[in-house]
Amino acid sequence: MAALTPPRLLFITSSRIGDAVLSSGVLAMLLEDYPGAAVTVACGPVAAPLFADLPGLECLHVIERRPRLGHWRRLWQAMRRQRWQVVADLRGSLLAWTLAADRRLICRAEKRREHRIEELARQLGLPRPPAPTLWLSADRRRRAAQSLGDGPPVLAVGPTANWAAKQWPIDRFQAAVAALTAADGILPGARVAVFGAAGERPAAAPLLASIAADRRLDFIGGPDLLDGQALLERCSFYLGNDSGLMHMAAAAGIPTLGLFGPSPEWRYGPYGERTAVARTTESFEQLVVNNPAFDHRKTDCLMTGLSVETVVMAARALWSGDGRGGLGLLDTDLTDING
Repeated sequence: MAALTPPRLLFITSSRIGDAVLSSGVLAMLLEDYPGAAVTVACGPVAAPLFADLPGLECLHVIERRPRLGHWRRLWQAMRRQRWQVVADLRGSLLAWTLAADRRLICRAEKRREHRIEELARQLGLPRPPAPTLWLSADRRRRAAQSLGDGPPVLAVGPTANWAAKQWPIDRFQAAVAALTAADGILPGARVAVFGAAGERPAAAPLLASIAADRRLDFIGGPDLLDGQALLERCSFYLGNDSGLMHMAAAAGIPTLGLFGPSPEWRYGPYGERTAVARTTESFEQLVVNNPAFDHRKTDCLMTGLSVETVVMAARALWSGDGRGGLGLLDTDLTDING
């Protein structure tokens, strides 16, 4: 008797790490519906490593931008001969309509005041919000355990961001880390793991220098994305700016506090039951929407309206369970969530 052909899924997602992480729950739900499926993932080169350990991964197609939409033509040529059980296109392109498929799931970003996870659930008609999921091999988790070894708990910190306006001042990170690991902090005597890309080392250097050598874990430019995820799973708490790393920490299931200013926490806050945000006293609208001078490529830090005291209080509330889950917004006097 011939072996049954596995169902084939095409999953088209973002080029950005954070958006790709937020979309991953859709793929997890599809794998529940189509067990044993052969999966093709198409995404940008930066996000592609997130899917390296995906069960049933048949092809990882890297979408590299080309002139005159050549990257979409290349993807269509690679996928057009296959009959797909599902084509899930979370970039809202026309491609999904041109391929032979039994089922199409297409999502286009809309200007609604809703979290990206809620948008995915609504547009795709999903039975529940698709909680972000990243897949890790047993070998990655073993290496992470060996890397961290035994010792005090670990506070993970992401002190950088992909543009300067979103980056909380590094001296405030130093003060917050010192408070959270002090004798009366949430993680007294904890080791501190600092994460970031290789090119972000100069920005993170003051924080690294402020941590005692026997408690400092320097992961700037070190592990790849999934090795970093395996390390995050073994940390006790994450503190960081709005970034892809923040979404990875939330997907790892550890308490995750995201810091927001010139980006909307109601849209891109960390998602999960153990997440929360602390934002500047100024709203997103004040800092960006109604600010004609704003240019994310040139504008310097817009995070000075977020104090160390606010962040430490938010971390204590999340750690003690006083925050609320879902979109993870802390309901405290010190965090303006009206963005």
